[in-house]
Amino acid sequence: MAIKLDKAKGIIARDRKVMLTTTRVPYPLVVDRVEGSYVFDADGNKFVDFTSFIAVYNFGDGPSSAVKKALAAQSQKIMHAAFNDFYGQSQIEYAEKLTGMFPKGFGRVFFSNSGTEANEAALKFARLFTKRQYTIAFYNSFHGRTLGALAMTASSTRQRERFGPFNSVVHAPYAYCYRCPFGKEYPSCGLECIGHIKKYILSKEVAASEVSSIFIEPVQGEGGYIVPPKEFVKGIREIADDNGIVLVSDEVQAGFMRTGKFLGLDNFGVEADIYAMAKAVGGGLPIGVTVTRSSLGDIPEGSHSNTFGGNAASVAAASATLDYVKKNMSVLASASKSNGAILMKRLNEMKERYELVGDVRGIGMMIGIELVKDKRTKVPAVAERDEVLRTAFENGLILLPAGVSAIRIAPPITIPRDALHKGLDALEGSIRKANAKLK
Repeated sequence: MAIKLDKAKGIIARDRKVMLTTTRVPYPLVVDRVEGSYVFDADGNKFVDFTSFIAVYNFGDGPSSAVKKALAAQSQKIMHAAFNDFYGQSQIEYAEKLTGMFPKGFGRVFFSNSGTEANEAALKFARLFTKRQYTIAFYNSFHGRTLGALAMTASSTRQRERFGPFNSVVHAPYAYCYRCPFGKEYPSCGLECIGHIKKYILSKEVAASEVSSIFIEPVQGEGGYIVPPKEFVKGIREIADDNGIVLVSDEVQAGFMRTGKFLGLDNFGVEADIYAMAKAVGGGLPIGVTVTRSSLGDIPEGSHSNTFGGNAASVAAASATLDYVKKNMSVLASASKSNGAILMKRLNEMKERYELVGDVRGIGMMIGIELVKDKRTKVPAVAERDEVLRTAFENGLILLPAGVSAIRIAPPITIPRDALHKGLDALEGSIRKANAKLK
C-alpha cells in the first residue's frame, strides 16, 4: 500500500512547535475521520483500525447517529450545568440507568472526566469508607497519570520518574504467567503471587488493618494486555474479604463489553466493591464514572467534587451509548466472542510460525501479543515491536504498543469480518518482515 504523507508531515512539524510532548506511536498518523472500522488520515490514506482509539470506539460507528442526535438536542438546552453544585435530571436518569448494569447492591455514582479521575475518586472514597490510608496495587498496572493514580501505576519508570514521592501505595506482583516473577509455571506455581501478598506484604510491610483498598485491572491494559488466571482474581477477593479491604476494579479499558461482558471482572466470577470506568462510556466524549456498593455509604459533603463531572453534553452522549449497549447486548457479546476467537486463532498460528511471537493472550476483543527475540530466553523484542507497528501502518493497519514489547489488539467489537482479516493479513506481513531480520 502506497502511503502519501504530504499534509501529515506539515501538521506534525507544526505540532512539535506548539504542543508539549506526550506519548506518540512510532508512525506518523494524523487522524481526519472514522468510517466504521476504518480510519482516514489527513492525506486520505485508509487504515483498518485495531486500536478503537485506545478502546474508546468499542462499537465502531454503531451508536454514532444516536449520540449525535442526543448531542444536538442537548446543545439546544445547555452544555454544562455544574452538576456537582446543582441538580440535574438527565444526570440522575443516566445514573439510575447505569447502576442497573451493575451487580445487585450497587447504587452510588460519581461523575468525572476521565479514567484517571475515576480511579482518583475510587482511591479517595476507599479511604473515606474504611478510614485507612494504604493501598495495594500491582506491578505492570496503569491507573492514570495524576499523582494519586500515578502512585498506583507501575508499568514503567518513565511514567513515574521525577514525579515522586508518591502516596502510600504498596505494589505486589501481578499474575503475569508468561514472565512469572517467581520463576514458576501455572498451575503448579500454587499461586505464589497470592502467597507473596499474605506472607510478605501484609506481614512485613503494611498491616492489613491499615489497607483501605486493593486496585486491580481485570486484564492489565497499558502494561501489556496481561490476563491473569481466575484463581488469582478470586484470591485477591478473598484477601480483601478476610481483612475488610475495599476491592476496586479498574474497568477503564477492560469494561464496557471489550471482553464480551459489561464488566471485565465478570469474566472471573468475582465482584468488586468499587468500579471505575471511562473510555468507551461516553461514545467518544470524555466522561468517567465511579460506581460504589451502596452498603459502603456516602461521602461527606465537600470531600470530593469537580467542575465538569456530569457535564450535560457528555452525559447525553453516554446515555445514548448505554442505550445502544443495552439494546444490542447479546449481539455485542456474541461479536466479541466470535471475532475474538478469529483473532486468537490467527495470532496463535503466527505464534507457531514465527520466532518473534512469544505469547498470545486475551479475552474477547482485548488481546495482546508479546514479541521476543528468542522464545527460549524471552528477551523482549522492543525495536522489532516498533518496526512491526511502522510496517503495519505502511500496510494500512493501525496498532498500539503495550508493555515492554507487546502489541495490543483492540478493534471495534463489531468490526466486519473482511476488515478483521484484512488487518490480520497486514499484521502478519509486518511480523514476517521483522521476523526475517532476527539473528
